[in-house]
Amino acid sequence: MAAPTPPRAAATGPTVRPVDPGTNPDTDPGNETSLRTDAVTLGYDGRTVVDGLTVALPPGRITVIVGANACGKSTLLRGLSRLLSPQSGTVLLDGKDVHRYPAKELARRVGLLPQSPTAPEAVTAVDLVTRGRYPHQGFFQQTTQRDRDAVAEAMVVTGTLDLAARPVDELSGGQRQRVWIAMALAQQTDVLLLDEPTTYLDVTHQIEVLDLITDLNRSRGTTIVLVLHDVNLASRYADHLIAMKDGAVVAEGAPAAILTAERVRDVFGLEARVLTDPVSGTPMIVPMGRHHRQHRQHGQHAQHAQHGLAAPDADAPDAPAPERAPTTERAEPGDAVSGVPWAMRRLGDEQTADDTMPTPPPAPMPTETHPEPTTEPSAGAGPTRPHEEVRP
Repeated sequence: MAAPTPPRAAATGPTVRPVDPGTNPDTDPGNETSLRTDAVTLGYDGRTVVDGLTVALPPGRITVIVGANACGKSTLLRGLSRLLSPQSGTVLLDGKDVHRYPAKELARRVGLLPQSPTAPEAVTAVDLVTRGRYPHQGFFQQTTQRDRDAVAEAMVVTGTLDLAARPVDELSGGQRQRVWIAMALAQQTDVLLLDEPTTYLDVTHQIEVLDLITDLNRSRGTTIVLVLHDVNLASRYADHLIAMKDGAVVAEGAPAAILTAERVRDVFGLEARVLTDPVSGTPMIVPMGRHHRQHRQHGQHAQHAQHGLAAPDADAPDAPAPERAPTTERAEPGDAVSGVPWAMRRLGDEQTADDTMPTPPPAPMPTETHPEPTTEPSAGAGPTRPHEEVRP
């Protein structure tokens, strides 16, 4: 059987309804698709993962779900798409139980890209993307020009058109992921659920995919629900952020309203500082690992000791450092990170109580003259530190 001909990019893609940037998708009559859960309980083999959860996804918005591993993010997405039947409660699409929709009708309304999709053996990239058009085809599954246009558009925007004739199982992880995303886009649903769509992608393609998803939301008003592990990307791209822990929603709302150091500690068990992203203006998480916390606390202790102050509280890592008197010391690399003078960091715990510097080894005695003190040692001199005088 001959390999299918790769689709040509359509001169004009399918008609889409532009969304005015000032339009509120929540109240726009063209964006009435709503998806929510009502006291839904989900699990596997009698084990409950999500228990009695009620959550509403804002129509026409980008919602990102974040949380630690095994907190129920993917399970919730599977329940929303009807891949997983609730143990109790209901999932409602436009007020109707999703399990009461015919399969094809639901597939025209809700699309899902699961976490680890599996392609049929030897299927080519274009064949896989074309399968996204199945819900729109008639009884005989005949491919129309509109189907071909949708497939071509999806492959162009995901950068996969040149992979069209290649078998999916021969592609790299990143290429394969982009082909799966193209299939989800070709489905052209009102609601699109994506479970970790940036998996296997390098940082450039991560940004490109999330920009593409944002374009889809802005141009068509598609309701997007993402599961992401990168909290900073979630903060950048989410209109609505949902933080989950132990199968429950602990906070939801705009990223700027719910992303705090305390909440990051509660949800992820991670000490972090929350700053403002200089590019997007959204909250940016700066994690502090154990080694970085120890280095920072050691620097604070040394700085407080220098000024005769009490040691800082170890449980308050974000406490401001004490004011320092102006100094004429030359800044050394790393000072901006820890806020501790270079010489003090080098000395560490060896610094004496009266803050004096250890005496360096003597330099060779000059034969005739006594030059001015310098920071550069003569040949054969012992090690010196910045701003130390080499005394004869």
